[in-house]
Amino acid sequence: MTELHFLSLAQLSHKIREQEITPQEVAQDYLRRIKKLQPRLKAFAHVDAESAAREAQVAGEAVLGREPLGPLHGLPITVKSCIDVAGWPCAAGSLLRKDYRPSSDAVLAQRLRAAGAVLLGNTTTPEFLMSYETDNRLTGRTSNPWNVEFSAGGSSGGEAAAIASGCSAGGVGSDGGGSIREPAHFCGICGLKPTPGRIPLSGHYPAGNSAFGWLGVVGPMARTVGDLKILFNVLQGPEPGDALTVPVRHIQIKNGGDKLRIGILEDGALGRVTPETQLAVRRAAQLLAYAGFELEPLRLNNLERVLELWWVFFGTVIGELLQGEIRGREELLSPIFCDYLEAASPAGWAPMSMQQFVDKCAARDRERARILEAVREVPILLSPVSAGPAFRHGKGGYRIDGGYRESMRHSQWLNLVGFPGVSVPMGVSEEGMPIGVQVIGRPYEDELLLDVAERLEQARGPWQGPRIAE
Repeated sequence: MTELHFLSLAQLSHKIREQEITPQEVAQDYLRRIKKLQPRLKAFAHVDAESAAREAQVAGEAVLGREPLGPLHGLPITVKSCIDVAGWPCAAGSLLRKDYRPSSDAVLAQRLRAAGAVLLGNTTTPEFLMSYETDNRLTGRTSNPWNVEFSAGGSSGGEAAAIASGCSAGGVGSDGGGSIREPAHFCGICGLKPTPGRIPLSGHYPAGNSAFGWLGVVGPMARTVGDLKILFNVLQGPEPGDALTVPVRHIQIKNGGDKLRIGILEDGALGRVTPETQLAVRRAAQLLAYAGFELEPLRLNNLERVLELWWVFFGTVIGELLQGEIRGREELLSPIFCDYLEAASPAGWAPMSMQQFVDKCAARDRERARILEAVREVPILLSPVSAGPAFRHGKGGYRIDGGYRESMRHSQWLNLVGFPGVSVPMGVSEEGMPIGVQVIGRPYEDELLLDVAERLEQARGPWQGPRIAE
């Protein structure tokens, strides 16, 4: 029998509604799990056990009173610690923000509460979210629940570790270059990077309402694609405080997926992947073909230029914007954030001019238009999430051979052009670490993307979690 803390959101919701379990029992089970595993995993930046118990009590009384129940009623949810929750520390992994406690909830936290969620706490990130490994000087290093010698990924590494280990039933991360999909892949769960504008970014740090707000998004993370769909339906929708949000019509698979074309992404610019990663993509392609989809190779030329432009914004521009916040306090910065800064502004670097910035934005739009034309008749793509499975602690970086700018290229290009992508677990490496594949959709077709990813998940079989030594 599946332990309570490994049930899906859909399963937990059914049991609560049928009064087989109470929200109080669910919350206490998760809080006990957190207390047991937090010393080893360090997935949480803050746990609010008292508030969670109160919210669970209220949720339980609503069930007994036969009140209308929301889609997340009584379900234990977490959020990344760069997302405002009133009264909670929201440091984004930095000593420079250790005293920041917002006075109000981010819009997405408001939507989670309105849907009935019980918020357990917030999860760890690297400093200012700028690394693919979660480690900082506030909370320390977050470990992978499959093997604590390995990284949980970043920047949503705490969220991925919490969900994979059964310390959270689902939650919200953010993604500016793979920061949802890569930790999900490393920890063997699912994560959606939605199209920019589908979920409001209000209350997220760094702020997303800017001239390049399309680069980063917030999105759901969970153990199954079905649970991603539940969370996405709660979180998505326009918000007056975020001018980039848009209302979107739901596009569904027709005829059970027959004749829907899926391109297997092939491009030398994305670099080499491990044989196990290749095998996982091949297995996913076979399962989708058996399910009735049409699979074909697809090449997106000029991705090298796309990736160069992504680094202009993620590296040069964001690095420059952060200078004002860190100036004079450099001694408080973490080593992995310093690694990012040194890569973003190497020796001889000069600030970008306004004309250069406008030119890069125009170049980004041209590349996006070219790729949209290339996928006009192929609505779904299939690719690796990264070059390989989780690395051991301290083995990643921006300035090493085979580092982040080489190993994470399969994820980064989506952020430059605004495409949605889902990480779906598909295999396990020889070292026993999970391997995910990336299912990619066209902008604003997130529901179609999730439908295809769920078909792949159903063909793969039930989710298998880590057996962390306890």
